[in-house]
Amino acid sequence: MIEFGKWNTLKVIRSKEFGVYVGEDNTPASECILLPRKQVPEGVKAGATIDVFIYRDSQDRPIATVNQPYITMGEIKKLRVKNVTNIGAFMDWGLEKDILLPYKEQTAKVEEGKEYLVRMYTDKSDRLCVTMRLYPHLLPVEGYEKGEHVTGTVYEFKKGLGAFVAIDDKYLGLIHENELYNKVYVGDEVKARVVSVREDGKADLSLRDEAYVQIDQDSLMVYDIIKSYKGVLPFNDKADKELIKKEFGLSKNAFKRAVGRLLKEGKIVITENSIEIVEQEKKKKPARKSDRKAESK
Repeated sequence: MIEFGKWNTLKVIRSKEFGVYVGEDNTPASECILLPRKQVPEGVKAGATIDVFIYRDSQDRPIATVNQPYITMGEIKKLRVKNVTNIGAFMDWGLEKDILLPYKEQTAKVEEGKEYLVRMYTDKSDRLCVTMRLYPHLLPVEGYEKGEHVTGTVYEFKKGLGAFVAIDDKYLGLIHENELYNKVYVGDEVKARVVSVREDGKADLSLRDEAYVQIDQDSLMVYDIIKSYKGVLPFNDKADKELIKKEFGLSKNAFKRAVGRLLKEGKIVITENSIEIVEQEKKKKPARKSDRKAESK
């Protein structure tokens, strides 16, 4: 049986000026599929067998090609959006006719020129389409351990749960909403740490390293942001967690750890209403008499 969206090894049934018709030995003549002449390998004649990919052309007619598509039936791959229309988005899959990502199969609003992770399927009209709804088709995590760093693609976001990630574009991962201190969008590729692998094979992920590792980066970042405020941050480590998240992209605990590191290193002072870089403090304070006398000598 000839399968759409897949590679088929078929027989050349007859040859015409505009191409050859391919099918199986028992395929009726009216159901043989055209392989356009420009794609027919040199020397291929009636009776020969050939590997072809079967899909539908722009007029919805069955067509064969020897060109390699970026995705085949049931596969999960990244495709780029060519254009967005009132029926959905058309994506480049390496063949002449772009493939449709219907609106109802989109997990987020897609943008022209951006890549998204999709899976090929056939709709009720037996047309080849792609979907961003990947959860039922991803695999339980294998070969990853707690603390390991992985790369994946965000394919869906659900309020109250978080960002769903396809680890290596094939395994089930989730960044919980309370771990999303930096904005991520559907289609983004992320690097994350495995927090745990659950018994059901799903991996909980974090965009941040463990606290004792992350604190070095956080403290440098916090210090630089305080500097951007001319050395005086207009709130301290008791500020509301949403304000901290907005300004630093950190949880309140992570912010307090970073501030504690800077305080221990003597780089900042904490006042009732601010956090100030120590050098800034020195500039504010008038010189002591003993200092002025020493300078005048």
